[in-house]
Amino acid sequence: MKRVFVSDCEGPISKNDNAYELTAQFVPDGDKLFSIISRYDDVLADVVKKEGYNAGDTLKLILPFLKAYDVTDEKIMAFSVQNLLLIAGTKETLKHISSIAPAFIVSTSYEHYIMALCAFVGFPFENTYCTRICINKYGLTDQEKTKLKAFAQEIATMNMVTIPTGAKSTSDFSEPDQVTLKRLDQIFWKEIPAMACAKLFSEVTTVGGEQKAQAIREITKKLRLPLSNVMYVGDSITDVQAFQLVRENGGLTVSFNGNNYAVTNAEVSVMSENNIVTAVIADAFVKRGKDEAVKIVENWNPSHLKSSPIEPSLISLLFALYPEALPKVQIVTQANKESLTRESSEFRKKVRGQAVGRLG
Repeated sequence: MKRVFVSDCEGPISKNDNAYELTAQFVPDGDKLFSIISRYDDVLADVVKKEGYNAGDTLKLILPFLKAYDVTDEKIMAFSVQNLLLIAGTKETLKHISSIAPAFIVSTSYEHYIMALCAFVGFPFENTYCTRICINKYGLTDQEKTKLKAFAQEIATMNMVTIPTGAKSTSDFSEPDQVTLKRLDQIFWKEIPAMACAKLFSEVTTVGGEQKAQAIREITKKLRLPLSNVMYVGDSITDVQAFQLVRENGGLTVSFNGNNYAVTNAEVSVMSENNIVTAVIADAFVKRGKDEAVKIVENWNPSHLKSSPIEPSLISLLFALYPEALPKVQIVTQANKESLTRESSEFRKKVRGQAVGRLG
């Protein structure tokens, strides 16, 4: 029976957060600017649940600032090519999986970055879903540039908002954070929409949240497969709806070095610096189905893996890379969810760096 492999890009395939890195490179204090907006994104998507807003719309919200600092499509492409950083074993993993099943990448990343990655690893760009943007076609007046630069500087000096556990609305936040959120609302939903560059908000669709789930629906419809035949790998808040869709329909969901949003919504938690683990789980899923893949995870030890039906070359490579202790792979349960979330979140920072690892 044919099955399909679908993966997010940044996190499960590469170490980059391309949009964060772009903003840090081209905008003064861009690292702080992006981090504040990213947390605001988490609030809008997970707490406020703003109508029409998708997790990952950070990539839309930062576009006016990139434009104000003269970032072009050519600069985005050149930067993406020069700064591509893959999870070890990614080329081999994608090559193996593509040889046994249809494989797709569904990513919030800008298309420039996905094109650069596909060219480097030899993955077909036509098998990707990503955020399409031609920033060159949008104009700004000198007055708008000045105003946007002032907004960028203001946001970069804000304190990071803390999301209270179990928050249901912004009234659950501290008073200082409520003030910050109200000011961000003013900037993004009143001030910027009054500018010509507001078209960046209305015309660009980021592939995050529900858009990722929709991409999976399109893939399965195109392949005439049920959602139960999908293995989905993700790592962040942008993957929550994709995880929920696949899981509720009997497919397999895997958090790869995921944060709390990913681990909480996935069935399998992987913590690894090498993608060989993804290849092993995918091999079991594609060839023998979800039950076999789950069995592999439940019995994640050398003796069981050696006697398993997994492609022998993958097992040999796994043991060669990890002769003493295998990467941590576990089924997520109510009993271990909290500890796995903490451990995976910390491991994520180790693999991708503190700044990127903290992002939602």
